[in-house]
Amino acid sequence: MSKPYKHLDTITGSFVAVLLISNIASSKILDFGWFTFDGGTLLFPLSYIFGDILTEVYGYARSRKVIWLGFASAALMSATLAIVGSLPPARGWHHQQAYEAILGTTPRIVAASLVAFWCGEFLNSYVLAKMKVLTKGRRLWTRTIGSTLAGEAFDTVVFGVIAFSGVLEAPLLFTLMISNYVFKCGVEIVFTPATYAVVNWLKKVEEVDWYDRGTDFNPFHSTAWTPSGGGLSG
Repeated sequence: MSKPYKHLDTITGSFVAVLLISNIASSKILDFGWFTFDGGTLLFPLSYIFGDILTEVYGYARSRKVIWLGFASAALMSATLAIVGSLPPARGWHHQQAYEAILGTTPRIVAASLVAFWCGEFLNSYVLAKMKVLTKGRRLWTRTIGSTLAGEAFDTVVFGVIAFSGVLEAPLLFTLMISNYVFKCGVEIVFTPATYAVVNWLKKVEEVDWYDRGTDFNPFHSTAWTPSGGGLSG
Protein backbone atom coordinates (compact mmCIF):
# COMPACT_ATOMS: atom_id res chain seq x y z
CA MET A 1 0.00 0.00 0.00
CA SER A 2 1.44 3.36 -1.07
CA LYS A 3 2.09 6.08 1.45
CA PRO A 4 -0.72 8.66 1.77
CA TYR A 5 0.41 12.19 1.00
CA LYS A 6 -1.06 15.40 2.38
CA HIS A 7 -0.84 17.63 -0.68
CA LEU A 8 -0.78 15.32 -3.71
CA ASP A 9 -4.54 15.69 -4.25
CA THR A 10 -4.31 19.48 -4.06
CA ILE A 11 -1.57 19.62 -6.68
CA THR A 12 -3.47 17.18 -8.89
CA GLY A 13 -6.64 19.28 -8.69
CA SER A 14 -4.70 22.46 -9.42
CA PHE A 15 -3.01 20.85 -12.41
CA VAL A 16 -6.34 19.76 -13.93
CA ALA A 17 -7.97 23.12 -13.18
CA VAL A 18 -5.18 25.03 -14.93
CA LEU A 19 -5.46 22.74 -17.95
CA LEU A 20 -9.23 23.10 -18.33
CA ILE A 21 -9.31 26.86 -17.72
CA SER A 22 -6.49 27.50 -20.19
CA ASN A 23 -8.27 25.42 -22.84
CA ILE A 24 -11.38 27.61 -22.57
CA ALA A 25 -9.35 30.84 -22.44
CA SER A 26 -7.55 29.84 -25.64
CA SER A 27 -10.66 30.80 -27.65
CA LYS A 28 -9.39 34.40 -27.68
CA ILE A 29 -6.28 35.41 -29.61
CA LEU A 30 -4.18 38.15 -27.99
CA ASP A 31 -1.86 40.62 -29.71
CA PHE A 32 0.97 42.26 -27.76
CA GLY A 33 2.98 43.63 -30.66
CA TRP A 34 5.93 41.24 -30.88
CA PHE A 35 3.88 38.44 -29.31
CA THR A 36 0.72 36.90 -30.72
CA PHE A 37 -0.81 34.01 -28.81
CA ASP A 38 -4.06 32.58 -27.53
CA GLY A 39 -5.43 33.55 -24.12
CA GLY A 40 -4.80 30.11 -22.66
CA THR A 41 -1.08 30.71 -22.97
CA LEU A 42 -1.28 33.08 -20.00
CA LEU A 43 -2.16 30.21 -17.68
CA PHE A 44 -1.09 27.02 -19.44
CA PRO A 45 2.63 27.26 -18.52
CA LEU A 46 1.61 26.67 -14.90
CA SER A 47 0.61 23.12 -15.88
CA TYR A 48 4.27 22.45 -16.69
CA ILE A 49 5.33 23.89 -13.35
CA PHE A 50 2.85 21.61 -11.57
CA GLY A 51 4.16 18.74 -13.70
CA ASP A 52 7.72 19.56 -12.63
CA ILE A 53 6.71 19.61 -8.97
CA LEU A 54 4.84 16.30 -9.26
CA THR A 55 7.73 14.48 -10.91
CA GLU A 56 10.45 16.05 -8.77
CA VAL A 57 8.76 15.28 -5.45
CA TYR A 58 6.49 12.27 -6.02
CA GLY A 59 8.11 10.56 -9.01
CA TYR A 60 7.30 9.84 -12.64
CA ALA A 61 4.63 7.18 -12.05
CA ARG A 62 2.41 9.45 -9.99
CA SER A 63 2.97 12.30 -12.43
CA ARG A 64 2.03 9.94 -15.26
CA LYS A 65 -1.29 9.13 -13.59
CA VAL A 66 -2.05 12.84 -13.17
CA ILE A 67 -1.23 13.52 -16.84
CA TRP A 68 -3.71 10.83 -17.88
CA LEU A 69 -6.30 12.35 -15.56
CA GLY A 70 -5.75 15.76 -17.12
CA PHE A 71 -5.98 14.29 -20.62
CA ALA A 72 -9.25 12.48 -19.81
CA SER A 73 -10.71 15.60 -18.16
CA ALA A 74 -9.87 17.78 -21.17
CA ALA A 75 -11.34 15.20 -23.56
CA LEU A 76 -14.53 14.99 -21.48
CA MET A 77 -14.85 18.77 -21.37
CA SER A 78 -14.40 19.08 -25.13
CA ALA A 79 -16.92 16.32 -25.82
CA THR A 80 -19.46 17.85 -23.42
CA LEU A 81 -19.15 21.32 -24.96
CA ALA A 82 -19.52 19.86 -28.44
CA ILE A 83 -22.63 17.88 -27.51
CA VAL A 84 -24.24 20.84 -25.75
CA GLY A 85 -23.50 23.05 -28.75
CA SER A 86 -25.13 20.60 -31.15
CA LEU A 87 -28.37 20.35 -29.15
CA PRO A 88 -31.25 22.69 -30.10
CA PRO A 89 -31.39 25.91 -28.02
CA ALA A 90 -34.47 26.75 -25.96
CA ARG A 91 -36.99 29.24 -27.26
CA GLY A 92 -36.07 32.73 -26.16
CA TRP A 93 -32.38 31.87 -25.78
CA HIS A 94 -30.59 33.83 -28.49
CA HIS A 95 -26.96 33.12 -27.76
CA GLN A 96 -26.32 30.02 -29.89
CA GLN A 97 -23.94 31.83 -32.22
CA ALA A 98 -22.04 33.34 -29.29
CA TYR A 99 -21.75 29.88 -27.70
CA GLU A 100 -20.43 28.36 -30.91
CA ALA A 101 -17.99 31.23 -31.43
CA ILE A 102 -16.43 30.89 -27.96
CA LEU A 103 -16.88 27.24 -26.99
CA GLY A 104 -17.59 25.54 -30.30
CA THR A 105 -14.02 24.58 -31.15
CA THR A 106 -13.50 22.44 -34.23
CA PRO A 107 -12.56 18.75 -33.91
CA ARG A 108 -9.19 19.57 -35.44
CA ILE A 109 -8.37 22.11 -32.71
CA VAL A 110 -9.52 19.70 -30.00
CA ALA A 111 -7.39 16.89 -31.42
CA ALA A 112 -4.38 19.20 -31.72
CA SER A 113 -4.75 20.38 -28.13
CA LEU A 114 -5.09 16.89 -26.67
CA VAL A 115 -2.24 15.33 -28.66
CA ALA A 116 0.10 18.26 -28.00
CA PHE A 117 -0.68 18.25 -24.27
CA TRP A 118 -0.16 14.49 -23.98
CA CYS A 119 3.15 14.50 -25.84
CA GLY A 120 4.51 17.64 -24.20
CA GLU A 121 3.65 16.72 -20.62
CA PHE A 122 5.01 13.19 -20.86
CA LEU A 123 8.23 14.43 -22.45
CA ASN A 124 8.56 17.09 -19.74
CA SER A 125 8.11 14.54 -16.96
CA TYR A 126 10.44 12.00 -18.59
CA VAL A 127 13.27 14.50 -19.14
CA LEU A 128 13.02 15.83 -15.57
CA ALA A 129 13.02 12.34 -14.04
CA LYS A 130 16.05 11.30 -16.08
CA MET A 131 17.95 14.53 -15.33
CA LYS A 132 17.27 14.18 -11.61
CA VAL A 133 19.01 10.82 -11.50
CA LEU A 134 21.81 12.08 -13.75
CA THR A 135 22.47 15.15 -11.58
CA LYS A 136 21.93 13.18 -8.35
CA GLY A 137 19.27 15.66 -7.26
CA ARG A 138 21.48 18.73 -7.54
CA ARG A 139 20.81 21.90 -9.56
CA LEU A 140 17.01 21.71 -9.65
CA TRP A 141 16.82 24.68 -12.03
CA THR A 142 18.61 22.77 -14.79
CA ARG A 143 15.94 20.08 -14.94
CA THR A 144 12.86 22.27 -14.38
CA ILE A 145 13.93 24.62 -17.17
CA GLY A 146 15.52 21.92 -19.34
CA SER A 147 12.48 19.66 -19.22
CA THR A 148 10.18 22.61 -20.00
CA LEU A 149 12.28 23.64 -22.99
CA ALA A 150 11.90 20.13 -24.38
CA GLY A 151 8.25 19.60 -23.48
CA GLU A 152 7.02 23.02 -24.56
CA ALA A 153 8.89 22.76 -27.87
CA PHE A 154 7.15 19.49 -28.68
CA ASP A 155 3.80 20.79 -27.42
CA THR A 156 3.99 24.01 -29.45
CA VAL A 157 5.11 22.40 -32.70
CA VAL A 158 2.64 19.50 -32.52
CA PHE A 159 -0.28 21.81 -31.76
CA GLY A 160 0.65 24.31 -34.47
CA VAL A 161 1.14 21.68 -37.17
CA ILE A 162 -2.04 19.71 -36.41
CA ALA A 163 -4.27 22.73 -35.77
CA PHE A 164 -3.13 25.25 -38.36
CA SER A 165 -1.11 23.51 -41.08
CA GLY A 166 -2.74 24.45 -44.37
CA VAL A 167 -4.97 27.00 -42.62
CA LEU A 168 -2.50 29.73 -41.69
CA GLU A 169 0.26 30.95 -43.95
CA ALA A 170 3.68 29.58 -43.01
CA PRO A 171 5.15 32.92 -41.77
CA LEU A 172 2.14 33.56 -39.49
CA LEU A 173 2.17 30.00 -38.16
CA PHE A 174 5.89 30.25 -37.45
CA THR A 175 5.43 33.58 -35.64
CA LEU A 176 2.56 32.14 -33.59
CA MET A 177 4.60 29.11 -32.54
CA ILE A 178 7.70 31.12 -31.67
CA SER A 179 5.65 33.61 -29.63
CA ASN A 180 3.94 30.82 -27.71
CA TYR A 181 7.19 28.97 -27.06
CA VAL A 182 9.15 32.01 -25.86
CA PHE A 183 6.35 33.15 -23.55
CA LYS A 184 5.74 29.70 -22.03
CA CYS A 185 9.42 29.07 -21.36
CA GLY A 186 9.81 32.60 -20.02
CA VAL A 187 7.09 31.94 -17.44
CA GLU A 188 8.92 28.80 -16.29
CA ILE A 189 12.15 30.75 -15.84
CA VAL A 190 10.46 33.60 -13.95
CA PHE A 191 8.70 31.15 -11.62
CA THR A 192 11.89 29.18 -10.84
CA PRO A 193 12.35 30.70 -7.34
CA ALA A 194 8.73 29.87 -6.49
CA THR A 195 9.20 26.34 -7.83
CA TYR A 196 12.25 25.91 -5.60
CA ALA A 197 10.31 27.06 -2.55
CA VAL A 198 7.33 24.78 -3.20
CA VAL A 199 9.48 21.73 -4.01
CA ASN A 200 11.65 22.12 -0.91
CA TRP A 201 8.60 22.66 1.30
CA LEU A 202 6.78 19.62 -0.09
CA LYS A 203 9.80 17.36 0.29
CA LYS A 204 10.05 18.35 3.93
CA VAL A 205 6.33 18.10 4.72
CA GLU A 206 5.65 14.93 2.74
CA GLU A 207 8.97 13.32 3.71
CA VAL A 208 9.52 12.15 0.15
CA ASP A 209 12.08 12.87 -2.57
CA TRP A 210 11.58 10.31 -5.33
CA TYR A 211 14.34 9.15 -7.68
CA ASP A 212 13.24 7.23 -10.79
CA ARG A 213 15.99 4.65 -10.92
CA GLY A 214 14.97 1.79 -13.18
CA THR A 215 11.44 3.19 -13.62
CA ASP A 216 9.26 1.88 -16.43
CA PHE A 217 8.58 5.05 -18.46
CA ASN A 218 6.08 3.49 -20.85
CA PRO A 219 2.89 5.57 -20.45
CA PHE A 220 0.73 2.69 -21.68
CA HIS A 221 2.19 -0.07 -19.52
CA SER A 222 -0.26 -1.87 -17.25
CA THR A 223 1.95 -1.19 -14.21
CA ALA A 224 2.16 2.51 -15.00
CA TRP A 225 -0.25 3.54 -12.29
CA THR A 226 1.86 2.76 -9.25
CA PRO A 227 5.48 3.75 -8.54
CA SER A 228 7.99 1.00 -9.19
CA GLY A 229 11.69 0.71 -9.81
CA GLY A 230 12.51 4.02 -8.14
CA GLY A 231 13.47 5.03 -4.66
CA LEU A 232 13.53 7.76 -2.06
CA SER A 233 16.51 9.95 -1.42
CA GLY A 234 19.16 8.54 0.80
